[in-house]
Amino acid sequence: MKVYNDIFKDIVSLENLFLAWDEFKKDKRYKIDVQEFEFNLEENIFKLHRELDNKTYSHGSYIGFYITDPKLRHIHKATVRDRILHHVVYKVLLPIFEPTFISNSFSCRKGKGSHKGVEILSKILRKVSRNNTRTCYALKCDIKKFFDSVDHLILLEIISKRIVDNNTLELLKEIIGSYTSNIFQKKGLPIGNLTSQLFTNVYMNELDQYIKNKLKIKHYVRYTDDFVIVSEDKNYLMNILKPISKFLSDKLLLQLHPKKLSIRKYNQGIDFLGYIIFPQHKLIRTKTKKRIFRKLKYRKTEYENNKITKYTYNQSLQSYLGVLSHADAYDFSNDLKNWFI
Repeated sequence: MKVYNDIFKDIVSLENLFLAWDEFKKDKRYKIDVQEFEFNLEENIFKLHRELDNKTYSHGSYIGFYITDPKLRHIHKATVRDRILHHVVYKVLLPIFEPTFISNSFSCRKGKGSHKGVEILSKILRKVSRNNTRTCYALKCDIKKFFDSVDHLILLEIISKRIVDNNTLELLKEIIGSYTSNIFQKKGLPIGNLTSQLFTNVYMNELDQYIKNKLKIKHYVRYTDDFVIVSEDKNYLMNILKPISKFLSDKLLLQLHPKKLSIRKYNQGIDFLGYIIFPQHKLIRTKTKKRIFRKLKYRKTEYENNKITKYTYNQSLQSYLGVLSHADAYDFSNDLKNWFI
């Protein structure tokens, strides 16, 4: 296993910090905090660089707010300077950890995503059921309060298997420790941080490797903390729950959500990432439709108030029409076009 012991210089380099700013500011130019940072851009970037280089950097506090997506989520927004650093850290660490991830991990990865995850799960279901000529079952699991339960020490221990650069590890410790879901425990990742996307995959990759290499499970798909295992044998799926649950509890201090655990026949429909997969078609969940409509309505208001460009607004609309194109949703797609074009 390759280890990395000299990446701190890449994280703190002025060139990478300015490149991170260019990437970060896209579609955020109208945000007040972004405008304030840009007003003294060079001074702010140079100051961040000095603090990182001198090992005096301290992560700032977060602003919390709630969104419904579709369930209520508590989002934590870091300061602009911290988010610029998150972009650099993400850019430097991603090539290190990406090769370690399994192919059927689909969350926040280039060339993957929710649509690809649904597509691959559909192919697995067709394969195992032999085009629906045999009974096929899907075990669907979800981690209970996943983002609030990620243990900081375990995450850092996993990271340190590949990164042995002490300066980088201390910086990552500062970033990871900047947020806790409970003041009495070093746990939790903030929903909203770019780094959380990578840290989630690093953490859950431990489960992926256990499932693929120890349990030798072939038909497995994961997106963040949702995962599905497919088999012809219902008893097999019931029996593997115990070792999976034990691994999560012992190694990652995570628990399966008892109310979000199900074993369903393929022809009953498999609910995954907003779609319901049947042998002959896919449907969009009603909650997903409502969320799409609500978000487009909000984007339209932003456009009408000159907070986003017409191009950005159209991109959002086309993106959601793309979501619908992966399912049998012709009528709803036409409704969106009529309402929002």
